Amino acid sequence: MVVTLDPKDGRPLYLQIVDEVRRALVVGSLRPEDPLPSVRELAAQLVVNPRTVSQAYGELERQGVVYVRRGQGTFVSADAQPDRKERRALSREVARRALREAWRNGVGMEELVKSIREVAQEEGEPSGDAAEQGVKE
Repeated sequence: MVVTLDPKDGRPLYLQIVDEVRRALVVGSLRPEDPLPSVRELAAQLVVNPRTVSQAYGELERQGVVYVRRGQGTFVSADAQPDRKERRALSREVARRALREAWRNGVGMEELVKSIREVAQEEGEPSGDAAEQGVKE
């Protein structure tokens, strides 16, 4: 699982971690019963205070996304299946970031959409189940 924090994002770091774990579920890089990195491991990887990761894991546990096995670690819940709503939210966030970046670089929406279509065609856009399930990390 790859977690990336954005220092420009106004949201607290623990919420960014929560969203990254949920994103990993949507794209399929995390599956039910998969272990999460320990609090210390993820804190060291992200260079954040372990309390920040602990707060994120606590929030994920309250949401029913993960559970803790004492002495073994934190695991993705068996019933943590992303729904269409979460997939749509992820898609909208990707679009929002792409549009902001395009505008920052002087590229308009129509030009961006055209470029995305061209690149998708060049890259061989995933079809069928691969597109529906998301690209694996």
